[in-house]
Amino acid sequence: MRDLPKAEFGFPGPLRDKLVAAILSGDKTSTTGLLADYEVEGEPLPEVGQRSVVVDSADQAVAVIEITEVRVVRLGDIDLAHAVDEGEGYESVAAWRAGHETFWHGPEYRAFRGDHAFVVDDDTLGVAERFRLVERL
Repeated sequence: MRDLPKAEFGFPGPLRDKLVAAILSGDKTSTTGLLADYEVEGEPLPEVGQRSVVVDSADQAVAVIEITEVRVVRLGDIDLAHAVDEGEGYESVAAWRAGHETFWHGPEYRAFRGDHAFVVDDDTLGVAERFRLVERL
């Protein structure tokens, strides 16, 4: 397991705790990142079949997940099934978008990007992933 990459959802704190709990309960089976983050960090996109270790806010391994689907998609084209499967209680794409814009336009994310005026729009490319819970640790 030590050779598996880390899967970090959100930043450490209440949001990560909520997302990890949703993964462990089976409610969260999808996630969305921004393509630009992969490009800036020089990271390859996730691949179907890739496994990773989910860590909690204390950086403790809590689960292993496996990627089942990866799509690069405009944020304006995110579908309801993906939004609902994020496991955060979204009942519409508009609610999903509002929640994610709160994160992406928030001070913590903008500081991470090094751009305090960063904004997303319909044409911003996202990486929409689906995954399955393989094992709770």
